[in-house]
Amino acid sequence: MAKLLPWLIASAFFMQGLDGTIVNVALPQMAVDLHQHPLQMQAVVIAYLLTVAALIPVSGWVSDRFGARHIFPLAIALFTLGSLLCALSPTLILLVISRIVQGIGGALMVPVGRLVVLRAYPRAQLVRVLSFVTMPALVGPLIGPTLGGWLVEALSWHWIFLINLPVGIVGAIVAWRMVPDFQREHPQRFDTLGFLLFSFSMLAISLSLEGLSDLHLSITTVLLILVLGVASLTTYWVRSMKVEAPLFAPSLFAIRTFSVGILGNIFARLGNGALPFLIPLVLQVGLSLSPATAGMLMIGVTLGAIVAKPLAQPTLVRLGYKRTLVINTLLLGLLIMSLALLSPATPHWLIMGHLFVLGVVNSLQFTAMNTLTLIDLQGDNAASGNGLLAVVMQMSIGMGVSSSAALLNVFTHDDAQQTLSAFAATFICVGGMAMLAALIFLQLRPGDGRVKARKK
Repeated sequence: MAKLLPWLIASAFFMQGLDGTIVNVALPQMAVDLHQHPLQMQAVVIAYLLTVAALIPVSGWVSDRFGARHIFPLAIALFTLGSLLCALSPTLILLVISRIVQGIGGALMVPVGRLVVLRAYPRAQLVRVLSFVTMPALVGPLIGPTLGGWLVEALSWHWIFLINLPVGIVGAIVAWRMVPDFQREHPQRFDTLGFLLFSFSMLAISLSLEGLSDLHLSITTVLLILVLGVASLTTYWVRSMKVEAPLFAPSLFAIRTFSVGILGNIFARLGNGALPFLIPLVLQVGLSLSPATAGMLMIGVTLGAIVAKPLAQPTLVRLGYKRTLVINTLLLGLLIMSLALLSPATPHWLIMGHLFVLGVVNSLQFTAMNTLTLIDLQGDNAASGNGLLAVVMQMSIGMGVSSSAALLNVFTHDDAQQTLSAFAATFICVGGMAMLAALIFLQLRPGDGRVKARKK
């Protein structure tokens, strides 16, 4: 049974990796069925991202408190139930609620699965097993756009959720029998109030951005929600300096590489986090391509990301983190801006080539930012910093989708011919937001991270 455990966890990682890309391709068809505008479907994406971001901090404690054998099968079951509810949703509101259920399962499934691997295998086998279970998370995004486009054209958008059911049902049953019951007798006390303050702040800040696009709230209401979110976040950090075991330790920000990495992640992901949402929309709504064709072109991004993986380490060792991140961030912003040049006359091979280069640069950006953020963390700070990075990644992507949707709403007019122009203006703004991160990475010193990179 121990030999099957990595396969079980890998299948869970595959489901979540696939879901992250397959949904975006189907958004225009969902909009038609649910009687919504295609450019106002971002809530389907944001609801999942925010739910995952909000619950990541609690995943480790829940696993320690109730045992991995109970939580991991429950996570798979919730993700599967959410998938079924998504397929059965007749309205946008019910679809968003179903995505939240799915997000609860996803928030527990991957972190708890990773914890099971860490505790079930000796250190000598850890790299091999972790590499195996995370590989499907890379394969999922590779086939997601194409599979999603084909399912939408051949069947309907409902099937992008229904394909999770057989894997999820079998996975939950097998997990209940196979996963070891790792459970601590005396788990650390959970910072409940800190968790509530932090989660509310994320929700409020994201809701304020969403209010400008889909909810059509007044500027006064949006500002009020934003102020409440910032006040909640400030209260959390002030309180965290006084409690014994805060959700995230404030001492993390005394480490320069961590501070720069976190802030850089926020601004960079505001730009590139919007791309999985914007690119399928511009291909289908702006260029009037079929879902299958759009899905095929999207493969360029994932192929570029895979090609870039072995290039990241030599680049960082040769150039260092500061030069790599400053140059790559500016290049990333320019590539995003250049998507404004897309038109119905653009050859498909050129679009895929453009997306391939974007995937290479994007992957190098993620690798460099994440490594920089964690490279100087030690001891208890490593777990806390890794958790905060995971939350920031999910939250920033959600905010990127919200802000790009708000920009689309501002630039879109009633004239359908203006849609492509609205996308162009949005890409220029989003690329500019991504380039702002270069100012943050300029705060690094030339030698930051360089010595540790060489030791890998």
